[in-house]
Amino acid sequence: MPLQDRLTALLAQRSARRGHFTLASGRHSTLYIDARLTTMSPEGLSLIGPLAHAALIQSQWNVMSIGGLTLGADPISYAISYASASTPTPLRSFTVRKEAKLHGTGKLIEGPFQAGDRVAIVEDVITTGGSALRAVQAVRDGGGVVAGVLALVDREEGGKEAIMEAGLSVISLVTASQILLHLSDEIALPSQQDL
Repeated sequence: MPLQDRLTALLAQRSARRGHFTLASGRHSTLYIDARLTTMSPEGLSLIGPLAHAALIQSQWNVMSIGGLTLGADPISYAISYASASTPTPLRSFTVRKEAKLHGTGKLIEGPFQAGDRVAIVEDVITTGGSALRAVQAVRDGGGVVAGVLALVDREEGGKEAIMEAGLSVISLVTASQILLHLSDEIALPSQQDL
């Protein structure tokens, strides 16, 4: 099974739930995707790193570092950085805090990000695009150049379009409709007791 299909199946199995939920954006949905249940697992990390790194190479964004708003972007960024380690152009990973720390250097961006870096912003799940755009602004304020946004999952609820309206390209590894197809397949399969 191709890596893309394995990742979609893993997200459907581990991260997707049907029901009635209020999302971080305040919107209501019958599909909840807790990507961290996949992105923080060994299987998820081993799939996400190579797939996302390949997507970045294919995008020709020519980025030097990757990162996004903590906590959702963190494991994805680290997996990509690790997957790039043995390539001619390894990618440095960073984290954007939700608020600048009040002690020490007062940084908003943690890690080896440098002013002048060409950056891909990473997002776990895009709904409205708000989190990604906050990270974009933090990187720009820090002297970085944002090449685009890479999302693990696009919920297909207008967030991708909002980011594109801000002048940025968006790559998503998986869409909510692909996850729903896998959920439908799981529901259609007979249980072990039925066999």
